Amino acid sequence: MNPDTQDTHRAGTGSTGSTGSTGSTGSLRRKIRVLIVDDSALIRQVLSAIVNAQADMEVVATAAHPVMARDLLRTVEADVMTLDVEMPMMNGIDFLRRLMAARPMPVVMVSTLTERGSEMTLRALELGAVDFVCKPRLGVAQGLQDYAEDLCAKLRAAAAARMPRRAAPAPASGAGTRAAPSPSPSPSPSPSPLASFGPTRERLIVIGSSTGGTEAVKALLLDLPPDAPPILVAQHMPENFTRSFAQRLDSVTHFHVREAADGQIARPGDVFIAPGHSHLLVQWRGGAWVTRLSQADPVNRHRPSVDVLFHAAAHAAGERAIGVILTGMGKDGAAGMRALHDAGALTLAQDEQSCVVFGMPREAIAAGGVDEVAPLSAIARRLCERAQGGRGAKGGRGDGA
Repeated sequence: MNPDTQDTHRAGTGSTGSTGSTGSTGSLRRKIRVLIVDDSALIRQVLSAIVNAQADMEVVATAAHPVMARDLLRTVEADVMTLDVEMPMMNGIDFLRRLMAARPMPVVMVSTLTERGSEMTLRALELGAVDFVCKPRLGVAQGLQDYAEDLCAKLRAAAAARMPRRAAPAPASGAGTRAAPSPSPSPSPSPSPLASFGPTRERLIVIGSSTGGTEAVKALLLDLPPDAPPILVAQHMPENFTRSFAQRLDSVTHFHVREAADGQIARPGDVFIAPGHSHLLVQWRGGAWVTRLSQADPVNRHRPSVDVLFHAAAHAAGERAIGVILTGMGKDGAAGMRALHDAGALTLAQDEQSCVVFGMPREAIAAGGVDEVAPLSAIARRLCERAQGGRGAKGGRGDGA
């Protein structure tokens, strides 16, 4: 009935894999095996064509609904799954919850560009989905080419992602309702809460993240004390999604979290999320931090870009800034992190063990812009310990030297 399922058993042995050299030994590297789950036959066809056009991946099966996907997973070996959010018989959220309890595997959600779609996608990320893409916009050749590149990059990252051990999934929560915080990718042994960040006058925290970042940012905010300096976040997400992300963080953390607008004053306890349509910058004006938005061209293919935020903070704040780069694929943020470091800011990167994807932190470390590498569960504590040293949070500088 479904020809895409043919030869799936052979795929597990590597006999259907491509012959790519993995080193001087010339060993073979098999293709990334993708299972596509979507109720639209046209979307299944488009996604399959994109995946099968890649030299390093192949579609091993498609399914029109989760019940079919569940049955296919008994016989088909897949490295990563694309999963529609809204489908008949069982929606993608319920299926994902059951999947992560029974046999965790990398999942990339395929979402609509709507408020409901964004809320359900954020719930999916809480439940363990690695990343998401929006539904492809058909009929525009260049748009579809860009979409194909984005989809395939996310599938490659997801296939290689570190899948965290997760607690038993919580009962379903309706879209838009407050969800209980999910475990962070690298839970700590429940350290005592941080009572105070220390002196926050004129300080500023900037955070950059991508794949796996929605949960990492949430975990970091939950660890930080409520008197933390103003926090600006560049997370790679499209419009509508950033608004829902801000609302979700506002509902589960002790911070006042908003999607950033132009000209807002940022005070201690405030968190601003870069909107999906603009770069987020910052200025020191009238004795306060003020947010600025720009719709300049994407940087590193992203708008908002982590590099843009970090460069702005380096210029405006210098050693008063604290830069944090979290899980994500690609190199966005590496140059900006180096600019922060060179300006005297304290810079921290999430370590490989706690990252879903170590790409962005790895690039920032390689660029020489990172002072310290720490597990996600330890970053808030390290920030507070280093910041309480007074002027210039870096060790060996200021009152804390």
